[in-house]
Amino acid sequence: MKGIMRSMSLMQEAAVPYVPRIIPRLKQILLVVAKNPSKPHFNHYLFESLSLSIRITCKASPEAIGSFEEALFPPFQEILQQDVQEFIPYVFQILSLLLEKHKGNIPEAYMALYPHLLVPVLWERPGNIPALVRLLQAFIEKGADSVAAADKLSGLLGVFQKLIASKTNDHEGFYLMSSIIRHIRPESIDAYLKQIFLVLFQRLTSSKTAKYIKGLLVFFSLVAWKRGGDTLIQVVDSIQSRMFGMVLERLYIAEVQKVSGATERRICAVGMIQLLTACTAVFRGEYAQFWPQLLQALIGLFELPIDETVADDEHFIEIEDTPGYQTAYSQLVFAGKPDQDPFEGAIPDAKIYLAAQLQKLSAQQPGQVASMISSGLQHDAAKYLQLYLQTAGVTLA
Repeated sequence: MKGIMRSMSLMQEAAVPYVPRIIPRLKQILLVVAKNPSKPHFNHYLFESLSLSIRITCKASPEAIGSFEEALFPPFQEILQQDVQEFIPYVFQILSLLLEKHKGNIPEAYMALYPHLLVPVLWERPGNIPALVRLLQAFIEKGADSVAAADKLSGLLGVFQKLIASKTNDHEGFYLMSSIIRHIRPESIDAYLKQIFLVLFQRLTSSKTAKYIKGLLVFFSLVAWKRGGDTLIQVVDSIQSRMFGMVLERLYIAEVQKVSGATERRICAVGMIQLLTACTAVFRGEYAQFWPQLLQALIGLFELPIDETVADDEHFIEIEDTPGYQTAYSQLVFAGKPDQDPFEGAIPDAKIYLAAQLQKLSAQQPGQVASMISSGLQHDAAKYLQLYLQTAGVTLA
């Protein structure tokens, strides 16, 4: 099986003519080994071969996706009904790959599966969680309006709450909620926003970790970008008066340098730019005292290395109880999800975006932006900012 996978990987498009003969045979093998999945390496290469067949064929002929669904849905359905625990994470990954390649509305066969993905017993197995989250993200990205129906969205939020409560899986909760914020219409999610933020702050209060704070900053920044900084401030302050000041001081200014990952740091940068340049409350309102510090932190995010210090009480985080046998999660290389640009090409360079937004703000408030920068920004940071402005070809009024 490893030989089949490697041959197809080397051949790429040249293997496409052989796929119609390979898939029926792989399907037969899958039905046999599902009865006794005792060879984990063989099984993994089997699912890799299926993933690779889908990827290289649909790259050449996107319409071929229907033939893969026709061939694979029956054995996948049997695996799910028989609860073959070793195979379920693989099935979810390949279903994600198939759904992500669809154009237009989600086919009914997938929507029929959706309610079953929210059943609590599936989420009690750690090996299922990454694959389940990715599959739910695919549903949200491809069929936001269908998922936003009241009976479906509440179940999704229940999953989010369970994941966020876990130190092990909180990042998966943030992945899920980020997809909701990015793809579901504001009018469908607005009624739930305050409750979502309450859940996030309760976890922050009860068991704060560096990993959780990083995820929280990225999420807040995504909300600031997609919904506007004013919405972010309004929701936070609706929980407790002037609470956003604590978010700025204790999270953004104090902790943003610890955020890792190029995409995550970029999201934080863009969110901070929104707060700095598009929020009256931050520029000249009740949170104006934090404006220079927030700009200083943003330039540090651009120019300084990641702060990798770990709090003393996090060196020995307790392992969460997972009683009994648990199937580990094995990621399929050839079913991997490609990286996505959260800004869809709108912001190729966050430094240039900062310069442009500051120039726009200074045109609206002549003299004020330059004054706040000269009085509140440290010398080295001011030099970097001047470089951004020169590169962007703009000046401040």
